[in-house]
Amino acid sequence: MTETAARPRPASAPDPATAPGASGGHDGKGLATGTLGLWGSTVIGLASTAPVYSLAATLGWVVLAVGAQAPIAFIIAFAPMLLIAFAYRELNREIPDCGTTFTWGTRAFGPWIGWMGGWGVAVAGVVVLANLAQIGGIYFWLLIDESLAEDPVVVTVTGVVFIAAMTWISWRGLEIGERLQNVLLAIQYVALAAFVVLVIVQFATGTAPATATLPSLEWFNPFGFEDFSGFVEAILLALFIYWGWDTCLALNEETKDPKRTPGRAAVLTTAILLVTYVGVTVAAMAYAGLGSEGFGLGNEANADDVFFALKDAVFGPWSWLLVVAVMISAVSSTQTTILPTARGTLAMAVYRALPEKFASVHPRFRTPAFSTLLMGAVAILFFVGMSLISDNLMQDTILSLGLAIAFYYAITGFACVWYFRRTLRDSARNLWFRGILPFIGALLLSAAFVFSVVDMLDPDYGYTVLFGVGGVFVVGVGSLALGVVLMLVWAAFPASRPFFRGESLNEETEVLVPDEDELVIAEAERQVAGR
Repeated sequence: MTETAARPRPASAPDPATAPGASGGHDGKGLATGTLGLWGSTVIGLASTAPVYSLAATLGWVVLAVGAQAPIAFIIAFAPMLLIAFAYRELNREIPDCGTTFTWGTRAFGPWIGWMGGWGVAVAGVVVLANLAQIGGIYFWLLIDESLAEDPVVVTVTGVVFIAAMTWISWRGLEIGERLQNVLLAIQYVALAAFVVLVIVQFATGTAPATATLPSLEWFNPFGFEDFSGFVEAILLALFIYWGWDTCLALNEETKDPKRTPGRAAVLTTAILLVTYVGVTVAAMAYAGLGSEGFGLGNEANADDVFFALKDAVFGPWSWLLVVAVMISAVSSTQTTILPTARGTLAMAVYRALPEKFASVHPRFRTPAFSTLLMGAVAILFFVGMSLISDNLMQDTILSLGLAIAFYYAITGFACVWYFRRTLRDSARNLWFRGILPFIGALLLSAAFVFSVVDMLDPDYGYTVLFGVGGVFVVGVGSLALGVVLMLVWAAFPASRPFFRGESLNEETEVLVPDEDELVIAEAERQVAGR
């Protein structure tokens, strides 16, 4: 698809002739092209999910919701993730734009749905950053002084420091962030591997606790769920621990092969996560059992952090390693969560969906400077605000996170089907990977969204009650509704008219992404600099 001659380039977009690093062609939105390969993209995708922390914080609640069916719940939740990953891959091959859901949703359905898709990404990022900062602060002090880990002021200040530090790293450049994530992710996976190995050793040597039970095929029975509401709750929780792999797609303009590498990394990331989560879940269930006492996974006292409950029994004197792994997991994900949101708002500004200031790129580091710093500042304000109001409300924001995730993932799936609707019959591959599979994934996520909204109306859902309904409902639906208000406010400004009239971004607009010549030049410059 080509841009018509009469259609002007968005004013906020970098000029191809003067964009940072431009030589010959154009380098998209001014970001550092050709920085990441398949390995780097996959590492950042995995780090964004915070695998150790996600399991620690979610596994217990999934077991409470569905009991022994926890492993199959993770597998079932993987299905829509994989199907949506196919949608991301196909759309990225055609439109490797860092705006991802915003850009694709706008091209498929128009400016209003596209803007809300971008808002969904932003909401999820801000909410999870606050939680990650809190966990990072708590676990940092658990290593030094457990009494300080219970001091909300100390934890909040420490969390603010973590957000500020990771915001600086994200602002400073993608390469330094990639090197850091290689180290942090390696520590996480060493800890998870050690956990599984030590459980197996205790089974083999007969030193496993009395609660231990051998894994059963019934744990993988998709028809073994006894309560539909619990099933939906478990799936939404499982969506949370898979969420984050799409970060590698938001960095597509900064990869060495933007049309192929991010999509491959997304599919690879989801597959690695499936093996990781199911494997560790089986090990934890087999070791601790499902009892409601002691460190059994049916004990609600252990639900907030399964690994903290099991660390002494499994690791013995080395139990601090698991605490370090959870802390690193949270802090690591803090940095990678900033990346996609900052690039999403950059893209929105380039196409006039946000004020032009959001499109500014650092001339030296070639990162979305203003968007990155603003993302960190908003996350800090949200974190401090929630900490001052109520820790229970903070927990409700996390429970509501699945709504934003399901919302913008579903938009992406439907956008894939509609955008490629004219080519679905060209081949069996197109029909399945651009049509049927993304459509099924989007339907499943839409159903999870609707059922969850209904469940969240219950005043007993979550930790707080607001306006006579569950606080989770108010926070989850309210945050999306706030996006509608902000969208209408921005639409009232003259600068937004090119976007909302469908002029700056539509189905036929040439998307401002790096061209092949610029990628070749960037790679050559990087090789010369490395000598």
